[in-house]
Amino acid sequence: MASNASFDVSTGADLQEVDNAVNQTHKEIAQRYDFKGTHCSVDFDRAKAEIRLSADDEYRMDALVDVLKTKMIKRGVPVRNLKLGELEAATGQSVRRTLGLTQGIPQDTAKRIVKAIKDHGFKKVQAAIQGDEVRVTAPSRDELQAVIAFLRGQDFGVELKFGNYRG
Repeated sequence: MASNASFDVSTGADLQEVDNAVNQTHKEIAQRYDFKGTHCSVDFDRAKAEIRLSADDEYRMDALVDVLKTKMIKRGVPVRNLKLGELEAATGQSVRRTLGLTQGIPQDTAKRIVKAIKDHGFKKVQAAIQGDEVRVTAPSRDELQAVIAFLRGQDFGVELKFGNYRG
């Protein structure tokens, strides 16, 4: 009997690239005219996988988020995995915001992925949740390619990565 081919569906950002994007954002803030004389900051907490932003007002906060997203896109960091926190008032008119990075597929999203694969009616395809990933197995590589194409066409709210392909 032939062994089953498989691949893993996962999500996440390369934290080193996020760090590089934050550093580039620092440089651009220091150089841009509309940020001169302001108290805007970007702090990256690698352990918690979150970015804390602070700015003088909502306008500068929006500009700061825009600069950060632009730098992340250039570095290949999936911005769909960014979860924008609420705008919090700080001292005076200044505001703060926390951006969370989704590392690993959340449990409810993994369940939706498995359900979508089963509901689509692929022949002999099995999907199982393994921690923060989904493992998909099938006897045919063509079926796995069809599953990947199907999942790319769906919107689960996070950037999906397909890896660990075994034939």
